[in-house]
Amino acid sequence: MDWNETEKLEKMNNLQLINREISWLHFNARVLQEATDKTNPLFERLRFVGIYSNNRDEFFRVRVATMRRLKELQKEKHEILNYDPSKTLKHIRAIIDQQEQAYMDAYMSVRDELRDNGFNIVGFGDLNANQIRQVKKYFTQSVRPFLFPIMLSGIKDVQGLRDNSIYLVVRLRSSKPEIKDDYALVKVPTSRVSRFFLLPDDGVESVVVLLDDIIRYNLEEIFLPFYYDIFDAYSMKFTRDAELDLENDLSKSFLEIMAESLKQRKRGAPVRFIYDRDMPAEILDMLLKKFKINKKDILIPGWKYHNFRDFMDFPHIGDENLWAKPLPPLRHPDLPPYQSIFSVIRSKDIMLHYPYHTFMHIIDLLREASIDPKVRSIKMTLYRAARDSNVINALVNAARNGKAVTVFLELQARFDEKANIFWSEKLHDEGVKVIKTIPGLKVHSKLLLIRRKEAEGDVYYTNISTGNFNESTARVYADDSLLTSNEQIGLEVGQMFRLFEAPYSPPALKKLVISPYSTRKHFLKLLNIEIRNAKAGLDAWCILKMNSLVDDLLVSKLYQASQAGVKIKIICRGICVLIPGVAGMSENIEVISIIDRFLEHSRVFVFANAAKPLYYIASADWMVRNLDHRFEVVCPVEDPELQRELHDMLHIQLADNCKARLINHADSTEVNAYRMRSEEDDAVRSQIKIYEYFKSRS
Repeated sequence: MDWNETEKLEKMNNLQLINREISWLHFNARVLQEATDKTNPLFERLRFVGIYSNNRDEFFRVRVATMRRLKELQKEKHEILNYDPSKTLKHIRAIIDQQEQAYMDAYMSVRDELRDNGFNIVGFGDLNANQIRQVKKYFTQSVRPFLFPIMLSGIKDVQGLRDNSIYLVVRLRSSKPEIKDDYALVKVPTSRVSRFFLLPDDGVESVVVLLDDIIRYNLEEIFLPFYYDIFDAYSMKFTRDAELDLENDLSKSFLEIMAESLKQRKRGAPVRFIYDRDMPAEILDMLLKKFKINKKDILIPGWKYHNFRDFMDFPHIGDENLWAKPLPPLRHPDLPPYQSIFSVIRSKDIMLHYPYHTFMHIIDLLREASIDPKVRSIKMTLYRAARDSNVINALVNAARNGKAVTVFLELQARFDEKANIFWSEKLHDEGVKVIKTIPGLKVHSKLLLIRRKEAEGDVYYTNISTGNFNESTARVYADDSLLTSNEQIGLEVGQMFRLFEAPYSPPALKKLVISPYSTRKHFLKLLNIEIRNAKAGLDAWCILKMNSLVDDLLVSKLYQASQAGVKIKIICRGICVLIPGVAGMSENIEVISIIDRFLEHSRVFVFANAAKPLYYIASADWMVRNLDHRFEVVCPVEDPELQRELHDMLHIQLADNCKARLINHADSTEVNAYRMRSEEDDAVRSQIKIYEYFKSRS
């Protein structure tokens, strides 16, 4: 792309775009819609309440924190951003306040329906005498050992308080007039004790008490020795800026710098202070003075209970019809048990589609590689590993068996930094070569390369995936994972690992497209081909599936393609700054978002290419960070059978009329309008249809 075209596309940025933060809030509203969807089982709806809460916490920790930093810039620097962070923060606050009521309404509705089905989430005042005795016994034995109150008078600032933890602000009073009132903070120890206490079933209903209330109504056990016998308790929590400030100290290893930065995160500036809206004004004023909080844009009045993310792990109780129907992962039909996976991949390319296919195929491949005498080396990138990672165990076993094992473990994976530091040290101690993290450039590509000595020489077995090598998330995240013995792809993945150690010498590649060097340029080129074909009267279209669409240049090129007559279908789960369906700008673009029981995480790109379609899978979304600041891999899918699989999956999703929403559509009066279907149309819930598709093939 020459400078003239760059300039032309940048001018097009004056066209309509949705602010990325606002688009994200629209995405989280779609998550909340699932909590109100009566077609979802009740406990599935409760889980979506938790997902919404968890998403919103991360939004404040990262995006609002970034906005607040940008707000401190000089006003003239705001012109570079093309928006005013102060106005964006006000807009965010208005939407958050609106969503807060919908959020609590969704929870209350689910709670009431659970009660109608015999599951009662109750406060302490709703318990009978026998239940109270059981709860008090549970408190004494299982909760009290983890409670360590902090007297408010001894707190100087917020530095000692934990991010996103629930605290009870307790006003201590005594019936003895000589004992003065005092105040204490009690941290609710959800990391040590379950948030939910299920009382023994009495045959009528199942009763669940939240840990907050168990503590709230047993405070006398802690404070009675100090002659306090009257208690008022109100909940609160802080959310801190989670962005890491990495110091530039050449005398320290990057691992040491990361470890110190993680400690700083615990002391990050508060970006949100949520308090119980029933808290008396005098107590709130005292807290604000004590914590030196005077910026109204971080104050959010909340409800009695916080951290509904815990509902993501609600105990599995009740009838199965209250839960989502199990969809056990399937074996791939070409990978039967008790057969060498190498022999299968040697004969044909295989693509696994999680969570429809089992991730155990990758564990089996690593296990086979770790003991196969013909395997010489294993190289792998790891971004987020499971807590008890069999992937890492297999790599360690391979090293113990004398294989040359190399791992690039990304220490900068947000919120997984601490775990990745632990795994990095463990791998190093076990004799695995761990490639150092590259400051300022994350390795986000998902690569596995196995070199095997066979009769004709070295054979490379490669796995390129759109998602992490993580057996836990592979049960929930929908991703695509290519297994191939293609020699050129194997050689180029080998070049990628050399690139990780010398990141400023990009290799010349024939198959793979990589960030930060050529991804944007490659997709602009493919869109230009479609534009030329459309103008020549040829069939011109593309189907683009990704998590987020933010990059201005690519969005502008999509507008240009639409105006040339290219038919564009986009499946975008999260942020989408593009506005489809606008006459004269984007009338040939349709964008849908699918929110369902699995998290749509794969990136798939298909271009008509004059009736010779080109298929790609990628680790990269169309965002500046993925295109310019990360190592990402875009891989062609050339096998006709695998192209057919991707084609079928994409068209099932494009036909979804149950969980698909029309995003930012010009004709929509609602931001997240469900795609309408007539009474004659068959219901298409794409994730269920795709599962049935692969089940029939297996």
